[in-house]
Amino acid sequence: MRIPPGLQPLVDDGVVDAVVRPLKSGKEASVWIVRCGDALRCAKVYKDMAQRSFQARIVYQEGRKVRGSRQARALAKATRFGRRELEENWKNTEVEALYRLHAAGVSVPRPHGFFNGVLVMDLVRDANGDNAPRLGEVALEPEVARAWHARLVADVVRMLCLGLVHGDLSEYNVLAAAHGPVIIDFPQVVDAAGNNAARAMLLRDVHNLRDSLARFAPELADTRYGEEMWALYEKGELRPDSVLSGTFEDAAGDGDVEAVLDSIAEARREAQIRQQGRDEAAAQD
Repeated sequence: MRIPPGLQPLVDDGVVDAVVRPLKSGKEASVWIVRCGDALRCAKVYKDMAQRSFQARIVYQEGRKVRGSRQARALAKATRFGRRELEENWKNTEVEALYRLHAAGVSVPRPHGFFNGVLVMDLVRDANGDNAPRLGEVALEPEVARAWHARLVADVVRMLCLGLVHGDLSEYNVLAAAHGPVIIDFPQVVDAAGNNAARAMLLRDVHNLRDSLARFAPELADTRYGEEMWALYEKGELRPDSVLSGTFEDAAGDGDVEAVLDSIAEARREAQIRQQGRDEAAAQD
């Protein structure tokens, strides 16, 4: 088959021996199955999203480190240079997170390197050796659903202990592998301590998993693992092996998670629009 332009440098350098076929294509990236020696792996080729998705990424960007003051100013003003910087930061964040999470024992695809803007990692397979489907595409027995929920909650805890929140976790970015659930897609991963929306995003992540698996084990619908683990995290008491009960009582003033996320996102959009207006006015002067 014809080699995609994004993968040609990896073939030329011997990182990839052959491009087998496309696996999936989304707004952020296209994923290809490639052969590296005797192994089949995935190659994630990122698309240029700097112009189209800059606004949507702002809420996730808060708290991330940038290389210097020039980069920080460019990101804040959404200049062309700032958009390029954001694009590189978006890609590098996923790569760095994947290496950290794999080393910490979180169930993620094992990374094998980042070459010319392409992330190479393990191909996740199901019990039949085929490409693993998404969690939302499978039916589970109640006991399996409960076991997978426990494993996913434990992985979210391990992530939070590293100071990371997935930020977009749902049945669409969990793969049903032969050995259990595998979490994928980390470009929007959030700094738990530096992002004001981190708690709301964590709760949304955990609630999404809960609601998906409660279809097969209805008793999961009443659990509140997200609130419990965040409370422990805030007190500095959360550990990778923390035993959670799934119960939690709201403190006075706790608000609706989705409402908080919506208000934060709207504030970011309005601030960005105002800044762009000021930039355009300055340019005309």
